[in-house]
Amino acid sequence: MKNLILRAAGLALFGSVAVSADPAYAADTLVTIEKLNWSTAEKLASEAVRICATRGYSVTATVVDPTGHQQAVIKGDTVPLQSLSVSYRKAYTAYSYGMAFDKNSTSELVAAKLTGPADGSLATVPEVLFIAGGVTLRKADKTVIGGIGVSGAPGGDKDEACAQEAVNKFKADFQ
Repeated sequence: MKNLILRAAGLALFGSVAVSADPAYAADTLVTIEKLNWSTAEKLASEAVRICATRGYSVTATVVDPTGHQQAVIKGDTVPLQSLSVSYRKAYTAYSYGMAFDKNSTSELVAAKLTGPADGSLATVPEVLFIAGGVTLRKADKTVIGGIGVSGAPGGDKDEACAQEAVNKFKADFQ
């Protein structure tokens, strides 16, 4: 117990010395990011799945946050297994490359021929998928706060239409 207390005191002392030793860390050591709350992310994914279901398509919808991680995933009742990874990859690509190239969807990225180097090396990045079906999530000031991807409809254009309609419905919630 005594050793544990001494170690904790030493860590506390070391931490305060290390932080105070460099003035660059003084006031702004925390980084904050804006992202959807879980409830809004869930509503977006659910709405995209619901919209596609009304059109006869069983799909999976994935919302990623600004770290590129899955924040919400809703899977339709009869969707094929691969739609889980494909919806994530579309959401990730819409988020990361939409932000990098100021595009609003994976179909815009494809249309702009922003699919990576001519040698196709970008196609080997597991998270990236340049296929229609992903929408970049932006605030009114154009700040990118994530992405939504849909997979399972017969065509990426149909996936993307469901994603875009869901975004349009809840856009006011994240402005």
